[in-house]
Amino acid sequence: MRILRFAGGRLLSMIGVLLIVSLLTYAVFYLLPADPAQLSCGKPCTPERLADARAFMGYDAPWWRQYLDFLTGIFAGREFGSGQAVVRCAAPCFGYSFRLDEPVTTLITTHLGVTFSLAIGAAVLWLFLGVGSGVVSAVRRGSAVDRAVMTFSITGVSAPTYLVGLLGILLFGFTLDMVPVGGYVPFAENPVQWAWHLILPWCVLAFVSAAIYARLTRGQMLEVLGEDYIRTARAKGLSERRVIGRHALRNVLVPVVTVFGMDLGGLLGGAVITERVFSLQGLGALLMDAVGNVDLPLLVGVTLFSAVLIIVANFVVDVLYSVLDPRISL
Repeated sequence: MRILRFAGGRLLSMIGVLLIVSLLTYAVFYLLPADPAQLSCGKPCTPERLADARAFMGYDAPWWRQYLDFLTGIFAGREFGSGQAVVRCAAPCFGYSFRLDEPVTTLITTHLGVTFSLAIGAAVLWLFLGVGSGVVSAVRRGSAVDRAVMTFSITGVSAPTYLVGLLGILLFGFTLDMVPVGGYVPFAENPVQWAWHLILPWCVLAFVSAAIYARLTRGQMLEVLGEDYIRTARAKGLSERRVIGRHALRNVLVPVVTVFGMDLGGLLGGAVITERVFSLQGLGALLMDAVGNVDLPLLVGVTLFSAVLIIVANFVVDVLYSVLDPRISL
């Protein structure tokens, strides 16, 4: 019940944050000088045709009315135009891309599988690699293993993602010809080929992110190992594995979970650089396409969807807090 009350309060806060983020997102893109109706007007774009295009797309109403229609579409769907030319966008409707002639939700769903596969695989790798190496480094402080882990972490933190990706393609793709350097195979079609085509992007993201987790875990572990309750556990005769795994690691994971939730939420919203380097058509590629073609409905929809993922990830992190450390939810 304590955790449920805590989660309920966080859920109400999350709904409020989502409304504020949606309003700010819509307002920012609404204030852009680009006019989607102008891009869809055709040539010659007479004032009459431009007015018809704006009315059909719903841009002839005040901005606050457009925002309310946008929110209504998420929960109840919406229609654009009227008569035989009406365009229906079923709920949840994050807008309609008139350039691609598809609902934004359909486009997001189509590209989400690629981003989700990339994010989850990389997150599992960097979490286990980063936390594991950080713990080992802290336990063997000052040893050759510790120095090796710190060298690895400094290299990973300093290296840009696109540079690591290009070097990985050059070395493992072209020079050694060990792994594919692009393309995507759906998991349902062939699980082995799905993992095989994603192994290099996973390793690139894991190398960059695990370095941060290794440094964070090492610093937290060194601090925790100096606490009184750790010395008490050792004085009671507990094995070092039990002291580290049951007593120290539980407290170390609290800040790690915070960073992990933010990183995973942001990555689920689209790994723009990695997707571009490896030619993966995920949400990042979809967002870049919307920016390049000034597709405002698609730009607003993908941006807001990414924000929702980050906020939901924060909500999950808050709930995990109350499980890892019950004092937080008191």
